[in-house]
Amino acid sequence: MSGPGAGQADPGQAGAGPAASGQAPGAAGGALVVRGVPGIPEITDGDDLGAIVAAALTDAGGVSDGDVVVVASKVVAKAEGRLVRAEDREQAITDEAVRVVASRTAPDGRTTRIVQTRHGFVMAAAGVDASNVPEGHVLLLPVDPDGSARALRRGIAERTGRRIGVVVTDTFGRPWRNGQTDLAVGAAGLAVVDDARGSVDRSGRPLSVSVAATVDQIASAADLVRGKASGTPVVVVSGLDVVTEEDGPGVAVLVRDAGSDMFRWGSDEAYARGRADAERG
Repeated sequence: MSGPGAGQADPGQAGAGPAASGQAPGAAGGALVVRGVPGIPEITDGDDLGAIVAAALTDAGGVSDGDVVVVASKVVAKAEGRLVRAEDREQAITDEAVRVVASRTAPDGRTTRIVQTRHGFVMAAAGVDASNVPEGHVLLLPVDPDGSARALRRGIAERTGRRIGVVVTDTFGRPWRNGQTDLAVGAAGLAVVDDARGSVDRSGRPLSVSVAATVDQIASAADLVRGKASGTPVVVVSGLDVVTEEDGPGVAVLVRDAGSDMFRWGSDEAYARGRADAERG
């Protein structure tokens, strides 16, 4: 980026928070800037998160038209009263799940469950979080993360006068690979995918399956400067041409239906179901 304009934060200025930059395909001028936003206080039930984030953005130098504000689902859930008393986290997971995809018990006796939530997300423990919350409580995912993103977008836009997108994120594991990364659970005001089907590559070959999950890429980029224990739940991503006038359909369009889900069951669960079907046969 060539430099900050009116209302645009300089990612290198004091107080702007941690930042990372690099080359990004499709980014304005070929540059992508990702910066953490300091100054977000501890969020509690009923807080006006849009007002709080807008104030922190202003204190950090502001935002520009086309910026994407990325917010951790944890603070969204706290503001929406999703911190609940639960002496048994496993029961909370059961309550939040609509089906168990896979369950494994480690040698130390701990059980990990991959489940599908009411939102359609497939993730460990239904997103039920017991870290950095009062003893005897757990934090649940927002009821409607896309709706949360839309409300945040309105709140921030009204106070800053900027045309922005909003992405709400949470942590997911992935089939075939160890480790976790942040993905989008809610979005408003930006293209959630970059659908290149029907175009051609540099060799002139037609592209038939190239659909990039743009919001998930943004979520993962934001996590690089956020960290899990840094207390920086809000990140701004600048330099992408993805923000739209309308809120759009949100992350809901990324959820696969049962007919197209090739990983609907864990390997042990799929084997057991197949054997049971054969025995009934």
